[in-house]
Amino acid sequence: MSVTLKDVAEAARVSVSTASRALGGGGLASERTQQRLLRIAGELGYRPNTIARGLKTGQSRLVGLLIHNLANASFQVMAEVVQARLKALGYQMLLCIAGDDPQQESDMLGTLADHRVDGLIVVPTGRNGARLAALEAGDIPVVCVVRRDDEAELETVLADDPQGAYAGTRYLIGLGHRRIGLVVGRQDTTSGRERLSGYIRALREADIAVDEALIHAGRYEPETGAVACRTLLDLATPPTALFVANHESALGVLRVTAERRLSIPDDLSLLCYEDTPWFEWHRPAISVVDNGARDLANLAVDRLLHRIEARNGHNAGNGHNAEGAREYRVGARLVKRDSCRSLAPQASEA
Repeated sequence: MSVTLKDVAEAARVSVSTASRALGGGGLASERTQQRLLRIAGELGYRPNTIARGLKTGQSRLVGLLIHNLANASFQVMAEVVQARLKALGYQMLLCIAGDDPQQESDMLGTLADHRVDGLIVVPTGRNGARLAALEAGDIPVVCVVRRDDEAELETVLADDPQGAYAGTRYLIGLGHRRIGLVVGRQDTTSGRERLSGYIRALREADIAVDEALIHAGRYEPETGAVACRTLLDLATPPTALFVANHESALGVLRVTAERRLSIPDDLSLLCYEDTPWFEWHRPAISVVDNGARDLANLAVDRLLHRIEARNGHNAGNGHNAEGAREYRVGARLVKRDSCRSLAPQASEA
């Protein structure tokens, strides 16, 4: 049988209203009373009804994090950072995984709204902009991360993907590679479009023709990388280097290179996007363009907390961002390891 607020009040010999104020942080109970009530509540195993408390106070102390999967190393890091930051401030994170599926995303947005979350950090599919805008208008601050939702004006935190993909491609060109395969995400997503644009810009600056046969775009899943890698390796003139521009596809590419017993980098130079510790532990250690997942998550939390505080302080008036829908960028960084080789001793790494 669960312990109620009344049970705590009776054990402490105070009124239910006093116990409620003390345990809810209402500020009307003395520090001594509050500490005693917290101790007694802990001993009894009392757990507050956060939904009921949220109905009374307008603050649930719940924040939603909606991502696509936990296979992607960046999403793992983001979930860890958001959870730790929010827990330290007395919030609980509700983690939702939508599988990059618009219907699942829509269903989960409804669930989060039903739980009266105080705010939402979301990696959008790009197909539910109207739903996200409605949450924002309904007094739930929303911060998009990794991707922009082009259907809605929402505060957004992005990696500098155009520059990251550009720097990675230039690195491979500087090593002497002219046929560089690219495995990239869907072109209806911010990250997919921007990483492709950086790749193309680097090729054109180096006077290398863009060969559509070397570019494979698809869903963010290992099978995309596996299919693309097989297709590229089976070309009459296969690429000498492969730039895998999302973490999920990298898992499929590594599977295929192992199946075909290719030596990296002797048979194929490999550059991946989004870092993870086991890329460094892999032999050879895999070179990456790091999109700064930890910085993305921290900045997204900073912006969401700012918005929540403004709303609670009645500075924003409603769920809309009084400062406008700003976009922030976190720098992407090239990390050179051992998976890319020079085709010519004199090649520059510019």
